[in-house]
Amino acid sequence: MARKSLVLQLALATITGMPMVALIIDHFSETVSLADMLYGKTTILRQIAVGVVSGAIIALIARLLIGSPLLRNINVQYANMFGRFKLGWSEIIFISLCAGVGEEILFRGAIQPLFGIIITAFVFVGIHGYISPFNWRLSIYGLYMTAAICAIGYFAETEGLVSAILAHTVIDIYLLHYMQKMAGAIPITENPHLKDFPEDESEE
Repeated sequence: MARKSLVLQLALATITGMPMVALIIDHFSETVSLADMLYGKTTILRQIAVGVVSGAIIALIARLLIGSPLLRNINVQYANMFGRFKLGWSEIIFISLCAGVGEEILFRGAIQPLFGIIITAFVFVGIHGYISPFNWRLSIYGLYMTAAICAIGYFAETEGLVSAILAHTVIDIYLLHYMQKMAGAIPITENPHLKDFPEDESEE
């Protein structure tokens, strides 16, 4: 399963490469302090609670949004795209943890102190491809995720980076699992963009 292997490699690169970039920014910037962000302003138990609860709420609303008739085409696209990897629970958790740790250390820990919550959130969501001037339905989801990332950014500043890492991880676990489950329930022929998306030869 070449594509699954590539996804896992990208996840590993995220959790190793992004923190290294964050450390470089931390070294050369007087504004950034990863140590302070990781230590946080509240107790670790409070950060865990805030991260898990906020992540679950954000993920649930996101699922309801992409599951609505308005965004059905988006649901089909991403469900079939991620469903083709046939990820197991251990792989979903690994990918989500890598993204949660790597991306939050870089974006909320190192970039946000330089550019602020809102700009960082828009850049983060834009890089993930959720905002497009050519796809207003996708942009609706993107604007929701931007607001959600702003909330995570706020928690990173007021609670600590651990809360943001956990929120991000919980969101990814929930939505990746949802996409895997929905992939088999939605015919790929409903999405013209994925008709020519080939199966892995190893999965035949």
